[in-house]
Amino acid sequence: MLRSNGLARAALRFKPSAFAGTFVALLLAAAVISGCGLLLQTGVTASVPPGRYAGAPVVAAADQQLHTTVGRGEERETLSAAVPDRVRLDASLVRAATTAPGAASAVGDVSYPVRDASGAPLTASGWGSAAFTGARLATGTAPGPDQAVVGPGHGRTGERITLHTPAGPRTFTVSGVATAPGVWFSDARALALSGHPRTVDAIAVLPTDGTTPAALAAQVERALQGKAQVHTGDDRSLAEGAALPAAKEFLIALGGSFGGTAALVAVFTAAGTVALSVGQRSREFALLRAIGATPRQLRRSIATESLLVAPLAGALGCLPGLALATWWFGQLREKGAIPEGVRLDTGPVPFAAAVGAAVLTALLAGLAAARRPSRIEPGRALAESQVERRATGRVRTTFGVLAVAGGASLAGAAAQASGEDAANLALGVVMLFMLGVALLGPLLARLCAALIGLPLRASGASGHLAAANSRSNARRLASALTPIVLAMSFASTLVFLHTSTERATERQQRAGVVADHVVTAPAGLPADAAERAGRTPGVTAAVTVQRTGVLLADGTAGFRGATAQGVSADPTPVLDLDVRTGSLAALRPGTVAVDANLADAQHVRTGDRLELRLPDGTRTEPLVVATYGRGLGLSEVTLPAAALTGHVTAPYATELLVRGGASAALAPLGTVTDAAGWSTAQSRDRALGAWANTTMAAVLGGFAAVAAVNTLVMTVLDRRRELRTLRLVGTTRRQVLRMIRWESLLVTVAGLAIGTGIALATLVPMTNGLTGEGPYVPPLLYGSFAAATVGLGLAATALPARAALR
Repeated sequence: MLRSNGLARAALRFKPSAFAGTFVALLLAAAVISGCGLLLQTGVTASVPPGRYAGAPVVAAADQQLHTTVGRGEERETLSAAVPDRVRLDASLVRAATTAPGAASAVGDVSYPVRDASGAPLTASGWGSAAFTGARLATGTAPGPDQAVVGPGHGRTGERITLHTPAGPRTFTVSGVATAPGVWFSDARALALSGHPRTVDAIAVLPTDGTTPAALAAQVERALQGKAQVHTGDDRSLAEGAALPAAKEFLIALGGSFGGTAALVAVFTAAGTVALSVGQRSREFALLRAIGATPRQLRRSIATESLLVAPLAGALGCLPGLALATWWFGQLREKGAIPEGVRLDTGPVPFAAAVGAAVLTALLAGLAAARRPSRIEPGRALAESQVERRATGRVRTTFGVLAVAGGASLAGAAAQASGEDAANLALGVVMLFMLGVALLGPLLARLCAALIGLPLRASGASGHLAAANSRSNARRLASALTPIVLAMSFASTLVFLHTSTERATERQQRAGVVADHVVTAPAGLPADAAERAGRTPGVTAAVTVQRTGVLLADGTAGFRGATAQGVSADPTPVLDLDVRTGSLAALRPGTVAVDANLADAQHVRTGDRLELRLPDGTRTEPLVVATYGRGLGLSEVTLPAAALTGHVTAPYATELLVRGGASAALAPLGTVTDAAGWSTAQSRDRALGAWANTTMAAVLGGFAAVAAVNTLVMTVLDRRRELRTLRLVGTTRRQVLRMIRWESLLVTVAGLAIGTGIALATLVPMTNGLTGEGPYVPPLLYGSFAAATVGLGLAATALPARAALR
């Protein structure tokens, strides 16, 4: 009698094809886990070399993230969220930094956009920043109180120029021309014109001779008394705005949230494939038991097989995982979601986790599948290896029923919720239903075989055989059914969630913008754009709109972001926000109007105070004066433009909505289009979200589809003996292949039906909560999903069946 590890090696040596399906499933699982893990790791460790502050060894800046603590007792945790714009420091801290031992000087740095008389955008700063940015004078002198240094091509020394600043139009005398593009004022004047005269973006500290950055940083930190974060090295890039923190947050969410779901799906599917592989060898295990193998030896043999197959599969899976992460990361950077300087972190932790997950999955799934054949009597094991056991374990059935009941209850709760609450609840629906399908697979397979088998029995001998096989081999059918359901449910949920929200967004935008003309200027409109438009003949209303974002408290995630707009006047003549309660005419400083779904999620009504954080993180509690229904397409939060003054880096409105008048008269203000053209441009701006959803659906759906094909191939190849027996008793080759095709159609149609049902149970409450409408499923797109599923199923069964019958 061979020892158990000898059995494992012998099985691999003499019957390697029995492990091919398991190897493929584990390899794919490792690829998904390592790919998502690399994105998560990059989000945690991401850094970029400093740009603006490369010449300042030490930089003090505010924390660009907000932090809050949620939960109670042992469940308390601190959560963070990047601010939409930039958190700034009190300007009085500049003097404190100057007093730090080892500091030669400290510069309160500000940087903001201005425009010259022709409307060309320029970046304005204080001349003190030249000490670390490298700006140099080509001619002239440093600027005085009413003077400015300009870049090449924007003026000559001694000329008078007018610039549109956040504080309004100002006229300056050019004191000098610099070698670099931009405009510089005296430090005091730059701060006064910034729109936030009491705060600076950051404090750049320059050392005395012989003082190291580390020593100076320690002294500055002590001098500022914890009121700012002090950065050196590559960490100085964190002081350059919220781009890097936002990118880190995005990558962590993508690698952690989606990656966690993808990893669960991968492990779930791989475990099912391993269990199928072990189950297909039940005759072999029964024979081993009959000749004297002990249960312990069988379990050790399966464990050894796992340890021989899984590490290699996991290691090889890391290669496509690295390729997936590299491609995905490159696409995100190309689309602007990640700053250029960030590099993909290919450290070993995700690869080790992927290999470990593959080994653990193979080991646990194999031991679980071998539990029954290793425990029952040898004679009974031989009998069950010939005829499938019909009974389903009571524990498995109980947990399966509980999972389905939990999914139904969660779907009901999600249907009663609104906004993000509904979306968050609905995410668990698909997971619970999928767990129920996996546990109740044999029962569902018998039910599907009974229902779909009725028309099959009327289609001749091949159909009758297919129906009979499906009923008597429900476990085999269930093993093929589960990955098809998985592929259909996850891909449909992700793709049709996007189509539903996209359709609702477009509808709200087209219905909501009632202006005749929309004037846009990416660099910002003139501060007096609304007044100038209002004086144009025929114009009855002109309102500027500034797009930004705010943060609101969230009991689960800490903070949740919301789109926001600042309007210069009552937007009712140019925007139909579908007001549900209150009036937009009541908008003034200290008030806010919010989307009705958002109001429900935040548990506020008209007349209540809404706690929110402005773009720079400033906490405020404006009075809710109106709720409306078109927040998804326009903005979830509407504020008076004055409420944003001093809280955004670029203080200029980017859109001007005009009622009446002629478009030609508005052309000097910017690009003029109509409401339909504006809505089309907004659709292009949402391309990143569409691409992200499609990519996630492709990763999850593609993995599940390959797993389904892998499982179908395994089940057909395992039936070679059965198919040859059918040929021996007189069944023609054509009849056998037709039977296989009918079986494939049965399992794919059943998988499509169940997967569609799970997707709808998830989408209905989710889209109702997010959009107030039911899901939108484009027939052509759904038809392509169904056709691809059926086509893959037919190909995955027909090809190995033909090979088996040769």
